[in-house]
Amino acid sequence: MIKNDAWIDKMAKEGMIQPFQPSLVRQLENADHSLGQPVISYGLSSYGYDIRLSPAEFRIFRHVPGTVVDPKNFSPANLEPTALKTDESGSYFILPAHSYGLGVALEKISVPNNISVICIGKSTYARCGIIANLTPAEAGWRGHLTLEFSNSSSADCRIYASEGVVQLIFFEGEPCQVSYETRQGKYQDQAEQVTLAKV
Repeated sequence: MIKNDAWIDKMAKEGMIQPFQPSLVRQLENADHSLGQPVISYGLSSYGYDIRLSPAEFRIFRHVPGTVVDPKNFSPANLEPTALKTDESGSYFILPAHSYGLGVALEKISVPNNISVICIGKSTYARCGIIANLTPAEAGWRGHLTLEFSNSSSADCRIYASEGVVQLIFFEGEPCQVSYETRQGKYQDQAEQVTLAKV
């Protein structure tokens, strides 16, 4: 069963999502409490939670002549850090046309043992040609999700930091016999930094 906003709110207050925003934010608030700059929405929605891209790090795959990307022996040399830029629209990374990049979620999540989380892209980015290629967060998983993005368009695209970037959808099932935590999964307790492929 897909979990609703009331359940997400309750579980987040018990530590499932940190930091947690209990409503959907579409516009920042100024110091005088008036509405400020519009943002790509983040926070609690009807049946999901929109997490933000961390400003901490974003890396782009680059072509290194003579090398092959090997998921069993991943070389950090295939990834190039990109600078965080800021202007009147906000802080952002640039994902070049026809390229692939890795970022990290600002929020830390702790998945209960009877829940599986699916991550899907936001329509605002999908309309710009950005495909969020994210894997599920399994029962018992904890940490900051590494986020994967493909720019399928022929133009460079901004990906805004500290704003909504993907939505988490929570599905409840019968409790599993072996959780991600129990089997000591290799991506457990990821920090707020890009985590590379490992075997």
